Amino acid sequence: MNTEQHTGPARAAAPPPLEHRTIRPRILYFGTPVVLISTANDDGTPNLAPISSVWALGHLLVLGLGATGQTARNLAERPGFAACFPAAEDWSRVERLAPLTGRDPVPPGKPPGCRFEADKFAAAGLTPQESELVAPPRVAECPLQLEARVVRADADASGDLVVVQADVLRVHADTRVVVPGTDHVDPSRWNPLIYNFRHYFGLGRQHGHSHRSETPAP
Repeated sequence: MNTEQHTGPARAAAPPPLEHRTIRPRILYFGTPVVLISTANDDGTPNLAPISSVWALGHLLVLGLGATGQTARNLAERPGFAACFPAAEDWSRVERLAPLTGRDPVPPGKPPGCRFEADKFAAAGLTPQESELVAPPRVAECPLQLEARVVRADADASGDLVVVQADVLRVHADTRVVVPGTDHVDPSRWNPLIYNFRHYFGLGRQHGHSHRSETPAP
């Protein structure tokens, strides 16, 4: 007679409780996509700058910019711009742009080692691509490109930053990251560059999808 008790599969041990402590990080970058912002200078030449504070509400794009940079100055005078999202493997090109500014002389408040560069596309090894609805060019190497126009810009409470709200006018996507026959970006093929506490990352494996997803994993 078999007296073994069948109690079902063994449960995994519960993880230990979290132990929190108070920290004071110098800056909060929780992990947002890197965006290359292309704007028009006074003489019509393009300025290109990487930013890592960006999010969207529907087709409204919200950007956080340094108040003294050339990008903020250009957008205050010429509101059209291109926001281009590089792929994770292009992090080194983005990093080439990080110490550069389109302002001459270099404005106060820029990090040590920052220098003026007139042609940032060339400095980063990137290719300008003509936009359709705005004057500044897109970045040809970026799989996802947005053409947008500023509708509102406000100084933050410190006065050091500008919060920009912009309407997205047109979206361009590399065909390799689009679900065939649709207007949906394929999240399994789109691997944006993520700036996570001043380190560059791509996306990891998928864990699941929202109940609202129109592109559920097979």
